[in-house]
Amino acid sequence: MSMETSLSLRQTQRLTMTPMLQEAIKLLQLSRLELSQTLHQYALENPVLEEETEATWEEQAGDRAEELEPGSSENGDSGNLVSDGLDWDWERYLEDASDSYLAVAREDKETPSFENFLSRPISLIDHLQFQLYTSTTDQALQEIGNYIIGNLDQNGYLRVPIAEISAELGVSIEAVERALRLVQSFDPPGIGARDLKECLLLQLKERGEEKSLDARILSECAAELEAGKWKLIAERLRVDLGAVMEAIERIRKLDPRPARSFTAEETQYLTPDVFIYKIEGEYVVVLNDEGLPRLRISPYYLKILRKGGKEWDGGTREYIEEKMRQAVWLLRSVGQRQRTLYKVAQSLVKFQRRFLDEGISYLRPLTLRQVAEDISVHESTVSRVTANKYVHTPQGTFEMKFFFHRGLSSQGGDMVSSTSVREEIRKILSGEEGGRPLSDQRLCQILRSRGIKIARRTVAKYRAQLQIPSSTRRKGTTAEKSQSIRGKER
Repeated sequence: MSMETSLSLRQTQRLTMTPMLQEAIKLLQLSRLELSQTLHQYALENPVLEEETEATWEEQAGDRAEELEPGSSENGDSGNLVSDGLDWDWERYLEDASDSYLAVAREDKETPSFENFLSRPISLIDHLQFQLYTSTTDQALQEIGNYIIGNLDQNGYLRVPIAEISAELGVSIEAVERALRLVQSFDPPGIGARDLKECLLLQLKERGEEKSLDARILSECAAELEAGKWKLIAERLRVDLGAVMEAIERIRKLDPRPARSFTAEETQYLTPDVFIYKIEGEYVVVLNDEGLPRLRISPYYLKILRKGGKEWDGGTREYIEEKMRQAVWLLRSVGQRQRTLYKVAQSLVKFQRRFLDEGISYLRPLTLRQVAEDISVHESTVSRVTANKYVHTPQGTFEMKFFFHRGLSSQGGDMVSSTSVREEIRKILSGEEGGRPLSDQRLCQILRSRGIKIARRTVAKYRAQLQIPSSTRRKGTTAEKSQSIRGKER
């Protein structure tokens, strides 16, 4: 067997993701805050980039005026950087800059009050830990107290048994009880209680009323109080019925959920990327560029490049040219991102106009592909540009992904958004008659009578997504349930 060595030429096509292209794709999916931080970082790392201010605008205007003066260009063509041997047309970039979001002044629109957006209130844990660390320097007590605080439920109750905490931390029951008494002395009054009775008694103790008639009723007649047997309470405590009724009115004013004014979740500021306004019957899309750094190419480096970069040695010139390429690519990528975001928002207005006019019940089914075809981009581009973005509309502020939903068939042949169907279910259940909760099968029949083709299991899934219990669990608590369902309305 003989072995031969040969050289052959083969031509193939392959898509390669350059670092610059990867960065451009990354910019598409950044949130507004992340974009701002990224642009600031680029400005720090690239000497060719600088942030525009009022002072730089005046300077730039002066430079442009100077360039327009007769005879300001040496030999008449020194402004053409390509003819000077550079392999990038910087002047073309400057001519095209007007297409970029950087060169367009922001329209003066009335921005919705910042109070409409979310802020971060102090959490219950933060509030209690501050009191814990300022109340004692005993580290063992602080450790147990922290464990108790971390195990309070959303209403401020401790549902973990004392014995379990003792075993978990390897400390005595007496030490846990001591730490619990300390936590129960904190604000808000009633915090750390193990049941409703203890919660209300703690609030009376904080007022110095632990020996009052109110406290006696809670301590000695809890069952009668729950059953509404006011006369029996008066007889047992040997007090006037009128005094009992007055005490009960005071008890009703106590807070059964002491942690209700706190949030266990961290709420962050939410600033929309896009505003959709209705002006004279038409919807107008405005990008929110407030707070975003406005970057430009440094006039200093441009001026030297126009002269051919003769002041630099080969290495410096090569470095500046590379930084210039990166800067131009960045600015074009950011401009493309903003233009794509604007087009997507315009497309959403086109497809979801009835929602903008009339509310969530009129949200229509919409896919990424439909929007992509409408604005002539790839579906993945729409997916990236709508990630982590928010839009403020006349109906409220929503994540852009909110507008994309699969649909269900209706009797008329049209498609109905799954979000609209969930809203319809919420409305139906909020009007349930007391003691007669609707089953999923009955909900299915009601929706079909309204022209929505839906299976019972789909109804059950949507009901669960709304965090509404089954009809069996709702039975007997319809009044409280209806109030809770109404509270879930956007």
